[in-house]
Amino acid sequence: MKSILLSCLLAAGLFLAGQAFAHTPLCSCYDNGDETITCEGGFSDGSSAAGVELSVLDKDGKTLVKDKMNEDSEFTFKKPSGPYKVVFDAGPGHEVVVDGKDIIE
Repeated sequence: MKSILLSCLLAAGLFLAGQAFAHTPLCSCYDNGDETITCEGGFSDGSSAAGVELSVLDKDGKTLVKDKMNEDSEFTFKKPSGPYKVVFDAGPGHEVVVDGKDIIE
């Protein structure tokens, strides 16, 4: 009985570990050329990022903008005047940071 319980717990743990890494977060940001930036998010398994929190931080880590991805898994914000980074935060182990200098123009 003990070995059956241990086997079940091990199988459940492996299943949950597999689920935790089944989808990698993805986030890309683009300069729209009109002083706005659009970020698109999603997951490697094709899941939507609608509702995922996104923050724009200045060089000191101060939050400039904080909101959630829309139903199209997009987020548009006014381009900050100084250095910044975008944080796509889908929970522990599912965070993507995009440095403002790496934004595609």
